[in-house]
Amino acid sequence: MIKKEMIAMLLAGGQGSRLGVLTSKLAKPAVAFGGKYKIIDFPLSNCINSGIDTVGVLTQYRPLRLNQHIGIGIPWDLDRNIGGVTVLPPYETSTNSQWYTGTANAIYQNLEYIDYYNPDYVLILSGDHIYKMDYEVMLDYHKTSKADITLATYQVPMEEASRFGVVITDDTGCIQEFEEKPEHPRSNKASMGIYIFNWKVLRDALTELKDQPSCDFGKHIIPHCHERGSKICAYDYKGYWKDVGTLGSYWEANMELVDIIPEFNLYEEFWRIYTKSDVLPPQYIDPQGSVTESIVGEGTEVYGTIEHSVIGSGVTIGKGAIIKNSIIMNGVVIEDGAVIDKAIIAENSVIGKNTELGVGEEAENELAPHIYSFGLVTVGENSVIPANVKVGKNVAIFGETTEDEYPGGLLKSGSSIIKVGE
Repeated sequence: MIKKEMIAMLLAGGQGSRLGVLTSKLAKPAVAFGGKYKIIDFPLSNCINSGIDTVGVLTQYRPLRLNQHIGIGIPWDLDRNIGGVTVLPPYETSTNSQWYTGTANAIYQNLEYIDYYNPDYVLILSGDHIYKMDYEVMLDYHKTSKADITLATYQVPMEEASRFGVVITDDTGCIQEFEEKPEHPRSNKASMGIYIFNWKVLRDALTELKDQPSCDFGKHIIPHCHERGSKICAYDYKGYWKDVGTLGSYWEANMELVDIIPEFNLYEEFWRIYTKSDVLPPQYIDPQGSVTESIVGEGTEVYGTIEHSVIGSGVTIGKGAIIKNSIIMNGVVIEDGAVIDKAIIAENSVIGKNTELGVGEEAENELAPHIYSFGLVTVGENSVIPANVKVGKNVAIFGETTEDEYPGGLLKSGSSIIKVGE
């Protein structure tokens, strides 16, 4: 019989709707990060760096490119005969066929997978956070505390606490109360969505709540276990952690990589971040080109100027083009003379000659102000912006656009062009 001390279940089925056009055709964990990586690379790398060699990845929304990226787990040394990485999409049984309806329901539908490894502990992870954490240290804390469940927590600014599930603990780190996204939080100790469960405790809770619609860890499983008298402890994590669930936090986390002293270091030898890499030629910087405080991916050609930006692989920056404070993903073409300030441009888009992105004063986005804010221009994948136009701030563009869609050559701040079906 196979026996693993701890296995990980990585929840990667989320749509990431607050990333707007970036996730129209892509699961959030598959979104590019740091010029070279995908968001899911971080929890997967944490697993292998922490000695966890069995990971179930639960996918649902737009899983194709996520599945292609993970493959059989070779980049993370997770191509194992026993264990390794297994992609777990929803499936049909003889009695039922349903989508995952919540984080805990997704785990419930995969009890058979977990039972196969008969673990003592199950680690539940989210596929959409940027951080480095040694889960082995958290497991040691869990054992020492004699906890049934341990939650990783992180001190967030009090004004942001209402975005998270927050916990109130006693002096020993035991959790007394939970508040799921409270309007008036009484604590700024936020749950990171990282849990270690004793397998029996988790199995019982999932079975007891199997009929709960949209069963979720924060809303249902943890409070249910608390009521049943389970000992729940908080593991206070002190390192860098970023929930990149909004365009603002996603942009910020990328920009922090190119600060003079980056808060988050991608280059540590002892805690490497692994990813699936294409074989590409080195980048080329023309004598007329210049790059300062930036990350530039392989196969990228720079004939213009890049400042404080994160540039992916296979990008072309034309002559006289200027890129500042922006994220440019793989395969984008920025034509000659284009000026881009504070934009996120997704894969394989084309920005026409002498076009300017991020001009003028900010205005609230008319379509989705809660998504398209922070003064950003967000361009979805495979989009085309024609030559000689100007684009304001808090703007979303998705699809192949033409000159006549820019009245008087300007798409004003707060506007959107989103072509459904592109």
